[in-house]
Amino acid sequence: MDGMGSAKYTELGAFLRSRRARIRPGDIGLPSGSRRRVPGLRRDEVAQLAGASVDYYNELERGAGSQPSEQMIAALARALRLSADERDYLYHLADRPVPVPGGTAAHVHPGMLDLLGRLTATPAQVITDLHVVLVQNPLAVALLGDQSGLRGHRASFVYRWFTDPAARNLYPEADHDRQSRSFVADLRAAAARRDRKDAEAGSLIGALLDASPEFAVLWADHDVAFRRDDRKRLVHPVLGPIEVNCLHLFSEDGRQRLLWFTPAVGTDSADLLDLLAVIGTQEVADSAGTGFTAGGRPSPP
Repeated sequence: MDGMGSAKYTELGAFLRSRRARIRPGDIGLPSGSRRRVPGLRRDEVAQLAGASVDYYNELERGAGSQPSEQMIAALARALRLSADERDYLYHLADRPVPVPGGTAAHVHPGMLDLLGRLTATPAQVITDLHVVLVQNPLAVALLGDQSGLRGHRASFVYRWFTDPAARNLYPEADHDRQSRSFVADLRAAAARRDRKDAEAGSLIGALLDASPEFAVLWADHDVAFRRDDRKRLVHPVLGPIEVNCLHLFSEDGRQRLLWFTPAVGTDSADLLDLLAVIGTQEVADSAGTGFTAGGRPSPP
């Protein structure tokens, strides 16, 4: 569909304007200022938050331009802090199917987004219970790599852990066995919390059993334990090992988690995380086996 000229797309533009007007800049960590001419966010601010060009977002509010992708709708829903019902309505106006729960375009609770937006001095991200990354702050991208853009089973870090050797470069080799056992126990706990007939969890587990003998052996042990907090060592391609505490905040239904990383006491990790904030996502050379490409992003699938 090339254009957006129908009444539905006109309504889409009006809906975006109404949601933009209700958000105060301070709600998402932006300075309010006395020179603002609009009660809510400016168009360029929404575009930046959603990762879109200003011209493209302007066209959307005008009810013109090209039909937004499902990924763009998800990004706009997060930028505008839409509720689940509002997010679904936005998909309807854009003539796009509402995504199934748990995928990379899954709805993120506005409260979790607010918390994520306030964690500006520490790496943080929101993931699903199947370890699909939904949204990351800049420091999480700098520490872990940009984990957006993955689809299907590969969107789950647990799947990549057992099927893609490059994924394991995030942890020292000495820690691999412990991480494998922890991932499997957490996945079993997450699957049990869902409905027994949940297709998403069942499909992921089936794919892992087919693809990874290691996973199959560990799955047969029937260990079960949610990952609530953990002290771990992460390997950054430039800074080397960084020891952190990984803390989890669970959503009410348990399907989403806010993860944030703090420096481990008694280590030099605080200085390394400060340096990480300076380095940010500057381009780093993609050395063999790091799993990172320019900008600190993981190698594409």
